[in-house]
Amino acid sequence: MKYKSLLIILCTSLFLSGCVDWIYRIDVPQGNFLQQKDVDQLRIEMTKEQVIYVLGRPVVQDSFDHDTWYYVYEMKRGMRKRGEDFRKELIIEFKEDRVASVTGDFELSEDFNTPLDE
Repeated sequence: MKYKSLLIILCTSLFLSGCVDWIYRIDVPQGNFLQQKDVDQLRIEMTKEQVIYVLGRPVVQDSFDHDTWYYVYEMKRGMRKRGEDFRKELIIEFKEDRVASVTGDFELSEDFNTPLDE
């Protein structure tokens, strides 16, 4: 009788362990999703309002330095078969309320160093 109940528990655990991939787990996106075409519109000496118009408001603003904006996007995948987790960020620094430099995971356009005509 003991062997029969032990065999049932063992078989049940074996069958249930095969059902792990049946559970649907959602992807969790967080932050500012930026596309390369939007980043390509950035130009040196743009005002803060122009940057907000092109990229939207940043998720993270430095509390002590109002001239540095962080656009951060993070994707946590619920299941590995849909891809790997990733993180992208874009850091914009302003001097006198105008774009001074842009760094991060995006390529800047060739026209970045050409200011917009006002």
